[in-house]
Amino acid sequence: MLRLRVATAVVLALVFLSALFLLPPLGFSALMAIVVAYGAWEWGALAGLRRATARAAYVIALLALLVWLFSGWELPSSGLNKEVALPLLLVAGAWWAVALLWVQGYPSSAVLWGNVVVCLGVGILVLAPVWLAISVLVGEPQGPWLVLTVVLIVALADIGAYFTGRAFGRHQLAPAVSPGKTWEGVLGGIVSVAVFIAVLGIWGELDVQAWLPWTGVALVTALASVLGDLLESMLKRHRGVKDSGTILPGHGGLLDRLDSLTAALPVFTLFYLMLDHRL
Repeated sequence: MLRLRVATAVVLALVFLSALFLLPPLGFSALMAIVVAYGAWEWGALAGLRRATARAAYVIALLALLVWLFSGWELPSSGLNKEVALPLLLVAGAWWAVALLWVQGYPSSAVLWGNVVVCLGVGILVLAPVWLAISVLVGEPQGPWLVLTVVLIVALADIGAYFTGRAFGRHQLAPAVSPGKTWEGVLGGIVSVAVFIAVLGIWGELDVQAWLPWTGVALVTALASVLGDLLESMLKRHRGVKDSGTILPGHGGLLDRLDSLTAALPVFTLFYLMLDHRL
């Protein structure tokens, strides 16, 4: 099983990096729209849609929303209109604040979001902003590197949390949602990200005035990634399933690999735009 997980992870990494650095911004965003659409297919099942036709209709509804967001692109530069993106990402940020309250209040909070229709609406609020965010970032002059930076922040936060939690974890973070996560693990993930940003700042020769705010953004992004993970864990626990799907051998569903990024990417991009994208 471990070999299968590693092999799948390597293939995913190679495909993602190739697409990120070889495709033009529009091509990469189109590919990510397909990825997000499949995420909607899995989310529909987690929300309680049993019929394939109903899940397909949900996917089509999400794609229609992405097409509407695509209307904000400024062609031929292939850059997303920041005046369109910023307010939408602010809404996404507000949504994740609500999600935090729901995770903290689980299982009693299921009264508010456990309904199929509400849960489908939550899926839109989770999936559409992540596509919007990654489309904004990849269209920037250093777009692929920005996207890769967010992915590395999330990966380091997850790896640091895993090993620190195993070694020192004593206090559960959200026992009703994900009993294996601990506050010590979260702290270990934050420290890992802080070290990464410090190395990045030294390598990029950033002055302190530029480095400090982006250190804060990186740490907030890492914390957001934990929330994204917990939200999907909450939904899976409510539905009584272990994974969101079976498409990725050894890993489960696509959402099981993207859950942390669903919160981290919109949060990072929101701060990126608010700080006038000076990185």
